[in-house]
Amino acid sequence: MTEKPHAAAATTAPEQPERSGQLRPDEPLVTEGMNWFVLRVASNKEDYVRETLLRKIEIEGMKHLVNRILVPTEKTRTIKNGKQKITETKLYPGYVFVEMKLEDDGRIPQDVFFLIKETTGVGDFVGATGRPTALANHETEKMLLDSRRPEEMPEVKLVFVKGDQVVIKEGPFEGYEGTVDEMLPDKGLVRVLVTIFGRQAPIEIEEWQIAKQEGT
Repeated sequence: MTEKPHAAAATTAPEQPERSGQLRPDEPLVTEGMNWFVLRVASNKEDYVRETLLRKIEIEGMKHLVNRILVPTEKTRTIKNGKQKITETKLYPGYVFVEMKLEDDGRIPQDVFFLIKETTGVGDFVGATGRPTALANHETEKMLLDSRRPEEMPEVKLVFVKGDQVVIKEGPFEGYEGTVDEMLPDKGLVRVLVTIFGRQAPIEIEEWQIAKQEGT
């Protein structure tokens, strides 16, 4: 087992890990000599597990064995009644991604194993007990690209596409049926073609005010 260096006596509190589990654009996908592994954790404990492990690793001087720990998230922007709301959701609920170095026989170093397993909320790594399975190259690339830090102002995420048959459920045109003609994500609006007084007319409406027709 790789011998860890002795941690110097600290006179100040260890550096707090940053809250974001996102990857900076200039970071490498994989640290030399390490691989990415998937750790199962209790629901809604992902951030707690990440921050706790980062603190323990810093205190115990194990950065040479465990490097980055990520909880990939996605930011989406919605608009309702003209007000914008940004929501951050976890892309892989119940999982934390850990970049670490294994022993030559494929096992987790003993000190690292107990450090991780004794953390509240931790289950086990994906793979055989004590022998986690590293992510394949394409899995690593997808997870890490998902983990790139999002832009300050994410795009509005719309669920409809052109041609969808919808019914208006709110507003002055409530009950009218129509067809989605165009998406206007910057405004959070959807342009819908409806038939009014026997003529087809476009109206712009907020996405939350429409629903797909049953059976479409």
